[in-house]
Amino acid sequence: MKKSLSILAFAGLLAIVACGPGEDEKKAMDKKKADSTAMADSVQKASMANAAKAKMDSASTADKAKTDSTAAAGDLKKDEKKK
Repeated sequence: MKKSLSILAFAGLLAIVACGPGEDEKKAMDKKKADSTAMADSVQKASMANAAKAKMDSASTADKAKTDSTAAAGDLKKDEKKK
């Protein structure tokens, strides 16, 4: 009985080990991981580019607003001198 139980336990352990991922499955998982990493990198680069563009657009808008307000202030001074 003890010998039969040992053989059955060994067969069960062998079945569990055999159910692990095969070589093809491991390659597929590695490829999937590499693709995921590449996608994350490209998303991060795009996000950084968009943030830099937004910052430049914001600075440009601020400069334009400053120029417009300076011009408007100059126009007000001219109008006050005419009166």
